[in-house]
Amino acid sequence: MKVLLVPNLTKTDALLHTESVAYRLRSLGVSCMMPPKYGASCAGLPVTFCAADEGLEACDVVIAIGGVGTIIHSAKEAAAYGKPVLGVNVGRLGFVAGLETNELDRLERLISGDYFVEERMMLEVILRREGREESYYALNDAVLSRGALSKILDFRVLLNNANVGDYRADGLIVSTPTGSTAYSLSAGGPVIDPALRCLLLSPICPHSLFTRPVVFGEDSRLRIQASSSEEGVNCYLTVDGQVAIPLQNDEPVRCRAAARTAKLLKLKNTNFYEVVNHKLAERRS
Repeated sequence: MKVLLVPNLTKTDALLHTESVAYRLRSLGVSCMMPPKYGASCAGLPVTFCAADEGLEACDVVIAIGGVGTIIHSAKEAAAYGKPVLGVNVGRLGFVAGLETNELDRLERLISGDYFVEERMMLEVILRREGREESYYALNDAVLSRGALSKILDFRVLLNNANVGDYRADGLIVSTPTGSTAYSLSAGGPVIDPALRCLLLSPICPHSLFTRPVVFGEDSRLRIQASSSEEGVNCYLTVDGQVAIPLQNDEPVRCRAAARTAKLLKLKNTNFYEVVNHKLAERRS
């Protein structure tokens, strides 16, 4: 078995946990690879260094060691190659993580085959500019929101070219079921079982108290346009909190279920609701 390790070394003790993973995998006879950017920090580890795309092509599993952002980014990269990702949580909540740092003894299940892979729906976000279409992929969500000094925005939402409604709000979140426990949850959206395939639209601080989140079917194609009375750039599109794109007034953003899926590897038998309850209890404490 070959594993590509992708750590976020800016996290506290991430290097220590990366070392633990690398040495434990070596003891199990697993070959480990890492992208060359980690060469200086991880030179003494039992790994070989190769370009990220070569590692993704050659590996059987990607192990991402970090917080939610690291795991989500790795899962999206691996999805393009059809490879599963095991997340080792070095962050806080880690809803998409498969292991905590005190559970590394479970890595031997990779060898025995005692694991399962969850397929998670992804979101494709499409912008058309200067005659070209640009696609961005989200495992959690795409957010259209105002800048720090901008006024409230007016949104028009169309479903399959039919008008859904108009919103006045600080922003709109289009999320996958996986993303229902992220920003959307904080905005008052429902928790959705990640086994489902649907799109969730959640307004951020809506002007109307009667505005509520809406769930759309997996074949839905949403078109969202934001406008403001202010001149210039007033709205930003953010994809999984990692890509931020300024939008012009009434520039259309299209969202749909992506053809590719993210594969999350699980070494524990806990179900989604156990994880959610446990993680939310951690957030309250």
